[in-house]
Amino acid sequence: MVMMEAESAMHVDQWNDKEVLVIGGAGMIGSTIATMAVQEGASVTVLDAMLPLYGGNMFNLEEVKDAISFVREDIRNEAVLREVVKGKDVVFNLAAQVSYVRSNQNPILDLDINCRGVINVLEACKENSPAAKVLFASSRFVYGTIEHNPVDEMHPFNCLSIYGIHKLAGEKYHKFYHDAYGLDTVSLRIANPYGPRQQMKHSEWGIVNWFIRLAMDSKPLTVYGIGSQKRDYVFVEDIARAFLAAACSPKTKGEVYNVGSGIGTPFVEMAFVIASMVPGTTVQQTEWPADRYFVETGDYISDIRKIQKDTSWNPRTSFLEGVRRTIEYYRRYKKHYWSYQ
Repeated sequence: MVMMEAESAMHVDQWNDKEVLVIGGAGMIGSTIATMAVQEGASVTVLDAMLPLYGGNMFNLEEVKDAISFVREDIRNEAVLREVVKGKDVVFNLAAQVSYVRSNQNPILDLDINCRGVINVLEACKENSPAAKVLFASSRFVYGTIEHNPVDEMHPFNCLSIYGIHKLAGEKYHKFYHDAYGLDTVSLRIANPYGPRQQMKHSEWGIVNWFIRLAMDSKPLTVYGIGSQKRDYVFVEDIARAFLAAACSPKTKGEVYNVGSGIGTPFVEMAFVIASMVPGTTVQQTEWPADRYFVETGDYISDIRKIQKDTSWNPRTSFLEGVRRTIEYYRRYKKHYWSYQ
């Protein structure tokens, strides 16, 4: 596998001998964070429930499997969490139910994982690791219907899904535990992630990766409507570097940040970029299905000036380069991801 680069400002021993916990660490973003943290000298523990519908994949940790401790557990298990967080300097919480469509279909499950699970992590840290920095993976879906672009952190909350509501609740929990108990918490609102290590089993999230799978399987790419809606597609390694940079900065305590590329790409353009890199791929257009149109937010472009100001982070990967690298990754490691099991 290709060595990943962490932010250059972190090459001054910030991570040496640090005890790091990555919850949801076998998924795309979590495993990328775990790998970078190991490369930076941290001692890393990964906790993941490996639930079948989600992104946990042990191959994602192949590069660092001999350098990490792995705990197969669920964030809904309070007793295990209380033990695992002990002695940790940094806790990255990436565990979640991540399908906005599924959240509306099964709101109780979404509540259980994305609210109860988050409180379990915070309670465990409050009781057994109060000095740890706790970083929470939130989502652009907290904004819902977009009123202006680029979207800064003060944009109104117009949630259109249970998922967005519960992610916003997760942010509020982190702010409460910061204000009430002094926990060093940070929430990062991720735009539209894509890249190596993402699950390729279904299309319920991660549309860029799903389109890459369809193209590689010689299937057409379907665009709803005219596909003019703009999205901020952000490469997974840029996201992971943002989390690491936020963990290192003293300015991020109790704050919320957007994490994106800062660039809007029309949906149909995204599809044609993928089609151009996988010869023979066609793009077709059709009407919006009702369950997707209901949660369509309109154009979304992240205003990332706040995180740029408070940390050393900047996105590095263009969409063209990110798609090229993602296709290259799955061509090389297809057998580890082309499964419906």
